[in-house]
Amino acid sequence: MRSVKALIPLFLLLMLVSCQPAEQAVQPPVAKIEAKELEIHGDVRVDNYYWLKERENPEVIAYLTAENDYTAKMMANTEDFQEKLFEEIKGRIKQTDESVPYFKNGYWYYSRFEEGKEYAIYCRKAGTLEAEEEIMVDSNMLAEGHPFFSIRGLNVSTDNKLLAYGVDTVGRRFYTISFMNIESGEMYDDVIPDVTGNVAWANDNKTVFYGKQDPETLRSFQIYLHELGSDPAGDALIYQEDDDTFEAYVWKTKSDRYIIIASQQTLAAEYRFLDADNPSGEFTLFMPREREHEYSIDHFGDYFYIVSNWDAQNFRLLKTPVTATAQENWEEVIPHREDVLLEGIEIFKDYLVLQERKDALNQIRIAPWDGGEEHYIDFGEPAYMAYVSTNPEFDTPVVRYRYSSLTTPWSTYDYNMASREQELMKRDEVLGDFDPANYTTERLWATARDGVKVPISLVYKTELMKKDGTNPLLLYAYGSYGSSTDATFSSIRLTLVDRGVSYAIAHVRGGQELGRWWYDDGKLLKKKNTFTDFIDCAKYLCDEDYTYADGLFAQGGSAGGLLMGAIANMAPEQFKGILAHVPWVDVITTMLDPSIPLTTSEYDEWGNPNDKVYYDYMLSYSPYDQVEAKAYPNMLVTTSLHDSQVQYFEPAKWVAKLRALKTDDNRLLLRTNMEAGHGGASGRFKRYRDYAFYYAFMFDLLGITQ
Repeated sequence: MRSVKALIPLFLLLMLVSCQPAEQAVQPPVAKIEAKELEIHGDVRVDNYYWLKERENPEVIAYLTAENDYTAKMMANTEDFQEKLFEEIKGRIKQTDESVPYFKNGYWYYSRFEEGKEYAIYCRKAGTLEAEEEIMVDSNMLAEGHPFFSIRGLNVSTDNKLLAYGVDTVGRRFYTISFMNIESGEMYDDVIPDVTGNVAWANDNKTVFYGKQDPETLRSFQIYLHELGSDPAGDALIYQEDDDTFEAYVWKTKSDRYIIIASQQTLAAEYRFLDADNPSGEFTLFMPREREHEYSIDHFGDYFYIVSNWDAQNFRLLKTPVTATAQENWEEVIPHREDVLLEGIEIFKDYLVLQERKDALNQIRIAPWDGGEEHYIDFGEPAYMAYVSTNPEFDTPVVRYRYSSLTTPWSTYDYNMASREQELMKRDEVLGDFDPANYTTERLWATARDGVKVPISLVYKTELMKKDGTNPLLLYAYGSYGSSTDATFSSIRLTLVDRGVSYAIAHVRGGQELGRWWYDDGKLLKKKNTFTDFIDCAKYLCDEDYTYADGLFAQGGSAGGLLMGAIANMAPEQFKGILAHVPWVDVITTMLDPSIPLTTSEYDEWGNPNDKVYYDYMLSYSPYDQVEAKAYPNMLVTTSLHDSQVQYFEPAKWVAKLRALKTDDNRLLLRTNMEAGHGGASGRFKRYRDYAFYYAFMFDLLGITQ
């Protein structure tokens, strides 16, 4: 039990935020200062808010609660507007909805939503879509009584009778795997707690392989074998990844022939395979890991197919016999191209489908195995996203893909690779008076300060765009891990655009929009390119009269939140406001602590600050370390207490330090979801309230009240 003396600071904090004079009722919380010296490489940093890392400390919870109360008071004048925005956003969503069914192993699988319910219902039908529906899992029933709910890893056994799935009711991404007989609805006694939710069935219909994470770092590093009906406590450890820069996963190939264990990190991969008919056998090493060799594998016929960056910065496709996987046996199928990034493949009996990227746009390439004429699917818009979707069948001429643009709602197509005809299977319905013809999308190219051209995707309501420098605009970016941000539709975003706020995506370096070099040019000792690209895109949009600095907002989350923190320090005058969601901002302290999730596995993304070269560079942009006494834009910062990716204390510390040092009177709000994880609120509609809140923050600053 904590002593009375230890609770005195908590009492003082509560007094500070609750007993202000009436004329000073809305005053921000002031976090206590408790200096901690952090020394390495002869450099001493003083962290006044290090104590906020103590999740179980009542003073920490009191501080986060006080910040939430302050945020609520500061936004109180928008409460009615928030409710209106929420109902508006929700009103565009078709509440009773269903996914496009896909066929696998004799069954049609799909999910559906029922009106007023937050979570999906997972179903199937045997043989034909006219057959009786079998409900496998009703997530709404499982979610009852839980403020947070997530389900993953739904996996059906080869004989179609058994289902494995994982559930997380906290948001920390620790899942509990359960098993059921789909035909009878019977739940098995086998329950496997505190795992990743990653599951693969062997072909004997009783053996499953699953992944487990480190309880402290959350690194997925172990693969276990469980036999249905046995005590999970006795499950055999099949593989353990001892290199703490790697993570381990397990899955079954599309052919159902092999169980694959993958060990992956930023710059290398290693695979092991096992005949899925022999789950008690020994896994075979595909090839030993090599530094800076990244690859992935799939199986078809007598070969493994390999997407590899071996002597190929933008990757190429090779194949090797199943019986001879050593690198000297690899044979090239698709060569490397300087201007095209090969992102992945989908294998069919008669066709190879390649997912490519060129000039910051997705491409889907169809290549017949018999050497016939290749072709690309034509999408016909200046900015969009298209990707190969769920295709579990081998023996079919039809490939399913998903398509969206800034003006086209998400659409599912079945494309006949032989006839080149396609069928629109479904387009997400937008309720109300939405008409894509009322909106314009553009692809722009801003010139960065080093001369590089940076693509921007832009959408606005045509009749409201003046192009005279008077339109407000929200600029979004991510720019890390080689994750490309494509131009896709959001009905939620209409709430902005219909009020004259344009929306743009800056495809900054750190993603892979322009190929692998685009990623390499935005990480490690080139990371600042990500930040300067974003600032230069913002300036370009102002210079070209698409917007103006006092109407320009920036938005990013997670590693994109790092971007938000960096630009706040580097160019605060360029933005009216910044929305930073679950932002990673305490770069040095986090990357020096191997116990924090993701740290060791990301040295090749950010650098290892135990090396002074990386320490100095990372310190020069770390948002928390670079906060100084100057004016900052209006800022809304969000986090979640149970975030497994970016710990809540990073944004909490950042806000506390900003409050102590910033010299302006602009708004600084911290909002902590006390019941969620990295992705924020769970459920179909709960997250819409978050968007209503974000937009109300912007609209209030812009004077938009309708």
